[in-house]
Amino acid sequence: MTQHQIGRLADTLRRTIHADRVITTGPDYDAGRAIWNGAVLARPGVIVRCGDHTDVQTAVRAAREAGVPLSVRGGGHDWAGRSLSDGGLTIDLSGMRQVTVDPEAKVADVAGGATAADVVRAAQPFGLTAATGSAGSVGMAGLTLGGGYGPLSGRFGLALDNLLAADVVLADGSLVTADAEREPDLFWALRGGGGNFGVVTSMRVRLHAVPTLLSGMVLFAWEQAGAVLAGLQDVLTGSPDELTVQSGVLAGPDGKPVVFLSPTWSGDDAAAGERALARLGGLGTPLLSQIGPATMPEMLAGIDAQFPFGRHVEIRPRSVPSLSPGVREVLSVAGSTLTSPYSAVSVHHLHGAAARVPVTETAFGNRDPHLMIEIIALWEPGDAQAAGHRAWAADVARALEPDALPGGYPNLLGDDESAQIAHAYGPNAERLLKVKHRYDPDRIFRAIPLPDPS
Repeated sequence: MTQHQIGRLADTLRRTIHADRVITTGPDYDAGRAIWNGAVLARPGVIVRCGDHTDVQTAVRAAREAGVPLSVRGGGHDWAGRSLSDGGLTIDLSGMRQVTVDPEAKVADVAGGATAADVVRAAQPFGLTAATGSAGSVGMAGLTLGGGYGPLSGRFGLALDNLLAADVVLADGSLVTADAEREPDLFWALRGGGGNFGVVTSMRVRLHAVPTLLSGMVLFAWEQAGAVLAGLQDVLTGSPDELTVQSGVLAGPDGKPVVFLSPTWSGDDAAAGERALARLGGLGTPLLSQIGPATMPEMLAGIDAQFPFGRHVEIRPRSVPSLSPGVREVLSVAGSTLTSPYSAVSVHHLHGAAARVPVTETAFGNRDPHLMIEIIALWEPGDAQAAGHRAWAADVARALEPDALPGGYPNLLGDDESAQIAHAYGPNAERLLKVKHRYDPDRIFRAIPLPDPS
């Protein structure tokens, strides 16, 4: 948009939305375009800081009438920067963070801009928690709509499996509620198809009573990587629902690579949990083993501290059936060739309850037990080796291809990953694209990647 067009659109919006919520310049504008990945430099023409669904409806209609690109910013955690519409209109939901808990029904009503940390903090006083990802600063809506691997996935399923209903502003500006009875096709698509069908202004999510969580971190010296990863595969094969293990490679305090295991036990039998976690510690001789009672807010805050806002990020995901010898070798090379002390490879385990949902019940495309490998290149702004960090991530992803499944995790896929995108939704792709055409025929909404309609 030209400056004249930006001014005209902003004036139109200010006639129906409070003037200080329509931003085109200044400190509030800079704050609105600051997202987790500091490498994203997109500059929306207009940012609308919405306070309720009416503001969202107004913004959607204005963007359509002006013919400008539209994006939706919730937690701002999409590394590819799709939450910012460069030169277009960005709907900023970050001020809509209310969470209301019904402890009797074990549900939470979650506003569209709430983070995972907001949800678990609200549920904690009632002895309840939610199935979230592993980081607290991630927007709960974006995480849930695209999938949501997390520390409770084995017992309670992915975040999307705990979505009960969603209020959605559609491309024509109308507001609908999608659940199992109302707009069932839209509800199906929202659970795995991401924010590609409208703006989710609020959600209702299932909560769970978990009296005690056992969690923490175990680090092993790099010399033990092969043995630890081989033993971990045996543990994962027979893992009960209550045990979900995140694992991978990162730089230790001295800068040398280490293998990490981050297990979470969510079962009611604490003694069984202690035995299961002790088995993980026995896979080698730990450099560090800090396992004990934990709360979800504490666990998510720990990951947020490790991956703060503002660093530059490149993520390449791959999904594999298991920690096969080939995968273990690639992980070993990845650790040995780390180019940044902040980079890491994180391995998420889908099993248990998440793997028992029939694949066609939601739009999420892979319900077979598998590992989602998140290759994270991370560096400080101004680092002259940025190209090398990106190349490291691409090289690791390429080395995993012979062992990888054909699709990938849509929440983490870049727009250039056409081969993985084509298979990311498995047998659900055709139905998903039909729902997209029904609810957003002009393709106004662009969140996580969808397959090419052709």
